[in-house]
Amino acid sequence: MNLNKMPMAKFDHSDVTISYFDLPPKPDVRAQATPILLIHGFASNAHVNWVYPSWVTTLTGAGYRVIALDNRGHGGSEKLYDPDAYFAAKMAEDSRGLLDHLSIDQAHVMGYSMGARLTAFLALAHPERVRSAVFGGLGMGMVTGVGASQPIVDALLAENADDITDDVGKRFRLFADSTKSDRKALAACMVSTRQLVSETEIAELRPPSLVAVGTKDDISGSGEDLSALIPGSTFLDIPGRDHQLAVGDKVFKAGVLEFLAQH
Repeated sequence: MNLNKMPMAKFDHSDVTISYFDLPPKPDVRAQATPILLIHGFASNAHVNWVYPSWVTTLTGAGYRVIALDNRGHGGSEKLYDPDAYFAAKMAEDSRGLLDHLSIDQAHVMGYSMGARLTAFLALAHPERVRSAVFGGLGMGMVTGVGASQPIVDALLAENADDITDDVGKRFRLFADSTKSDRKALAACMVSTRQLVSETEIAELRPPSLVAVGTKDDISGSGEDLSALIPGSTFLDIPGRDHQLAVGDKVFKAGVLEFLAQH
């Protein structure tokens, strides 16, 4: 695990301040490097999702320019408390805005969990900006849903985590506490961000796509079934990993590098 802190910059998009980093490959050949945009999951941030599990080291070492943002309400980005600010389409536009800010016409895009959902919304709204898409940690839950949001909202707002009885809610609460997140902002996000993508919309995804889900993931839904709906998509099982542990898995990294090299 890489515990180094990356220097973060900020930009404003739709009156929301977004924190991000933009790192050259190793060795530094930024002008020639293919960019990849990383979009983290709910209650996480760019460091927890991508730096600490060594994704940044892996991708820069493979010659990619690595860009990652803290989604609104997360990490160093602005905290908002109105659920209307967190619809998935709005959050996806923050990523598009970051590409504009950096004058990047097209990038590979990889999202995990909530970030995978946002990647889908970005690819549907702006297919010309997405060179390829990696949907990690989210399968058919993108289409059919991943369970009720209210128990998670209640868990995030509970005064004492020991009083939470809902298992999924408690897992999210403990994760939010571990990332030192603003739980009120996350609760507002949870109310709105789990918008579904229809099977018809999934079939309209045009960027080359990889779907990767842990075999012990009890949140995401079937990755294989989602992949079957996306034209020309590739599916990757992440063996023996649940929703939280799959993100840093070596099989996941190797599969992504192989996929990116082909596109």
